[in-house]
Amino acid sequence: MPSYSIEVNGKPQTVQVDADTPLLWVLRDTLDLVGTKFGCGIGQCGACTVHMDGNAIRSCSFPVSAVGDKKITTIEGIDEGHPLKEAWRAMDVPQCGYCQAGQIMTAAAMLESNPNPTEEQIEATMSGNICRCGTYLKIKAAIKAS
Repeated sequence: MPSYSIEVNGKPQTVQVDADTPLLWVLRDTLDLVGTKFGCGIGQCGACTVHMDGNAIRSCSFPVSAVGDKKITTIEGIDEGHPLKEAWRAMDVPQCGYCQAGQIMTAAAMLESNPNPTEEQIEATMSGNICRCGTYLKIKAAIKAS
């Protein structure tokens, strides 16, 4: 089985998995970083969103062999005191909470490149992240507040 050296949350990791193993399963099953969730398995719902060099990607459909020397950040790599996480708590955003890691990771990547997005930019960026509980208004409010 091939070996891959990847950086996750600022720490070098070596994993032995098949080349086509989705990054999601490397994170969850091999590295025990279970904050990133499995939703649909085809990159449509956003539950598995992580950052690769600061950009939001869907880890369920991204093979570990394509990571290379890029830096991966998961929800565990976002500080608890991060303004987005604090706004999420203050606005009481989660209901079931299943999609929240992916929602936060998508929003954090957007805010990193655009700290003052318009409502339309927020909606466009977040439109690919599905929330079964329908907390979209609270999500948008938390993004604006952070």
